[in-house]
Amino acid sequence: MASITGSADAQPIAANLARVRERMARAAERAGRRAEEITLIAVSKTFPAEAIRAAYELGLRDFGENRVQEWEAKSAALGDLRDATWHLIGHLQSNKARKAAQLFNRLDSVDSASLAQKLDGASREEGKRLGVLIEVHLGSEESKSGAAPAELPALAEAILPLANVDLRGLMAVPPFAENAEDVRRYFRELRELRDDLQRRTGRELPVLSMGMSHDFEVAIEEGATEIRIGTGIFGERKEM
Repeated sequence: MASITGSADAQPIAANLARVRERMARAAERAGRRAEEITLIAVSKTFPAEAIRAAYELGLRDFGENRVQEWEAKSAALGDLRDATWHLIGHLQSNKARKAAQLFNRLDSVDSASLAQKLDGASREEGKRLGVLIEVHLGSEESKSGAAPAELPALAEAILPLANVDLRGLMAVPPFAENAEDVRRYFRELRELRDDLQRRTGRELPVLSMGMSHDFEVAIEEGATEIRIGTGIFGERKEM
């Protein structure tokens, strides 16, 4: 596939990415952190392979997709991007665990022991060790998936012994608020839940995936190690 870097299509992505990186740097500085400590995941769901390639050529290496089928359709055109990391950030039905283990480097939305066990078996067949995050349901939105905070200790204890699944940390999508300050408490809660899990299990869980285009600066201030940015990089989303 031909490169589109330098084309009219790539220019808005470059400008958006520069703004995001600047905001990341300012937020990290306020928190006494280095921006280099924070992984920027470009949420590429509904965007075409050409947009992903443009972002890759601008230096991004982590990309998030919501649906197994959508990424399967796009992945053939991007198979040469060998050093990219592909994250599944959407809810995964257990009957798609095998395909997800084939297609993704990391699955950031594990919410049950049964799903983790299916991913473990599928990853063993693929000859890989799949990095995973537990998705935590913060807030009272019934439409959101994720494990309840009270379920975390038992779920982590079920995942940690699995040989082909590597539990790396926690992820959450807090309730949306126009004012990002209104979600600060959720980001703080996720950090505290992660810290508590580390104490309980004696295992390091370095990843806190939290913060999106409208609230990632607050997430960084509260300890995010990964942020997930879609429209802030690619522009307004067009449903496929």
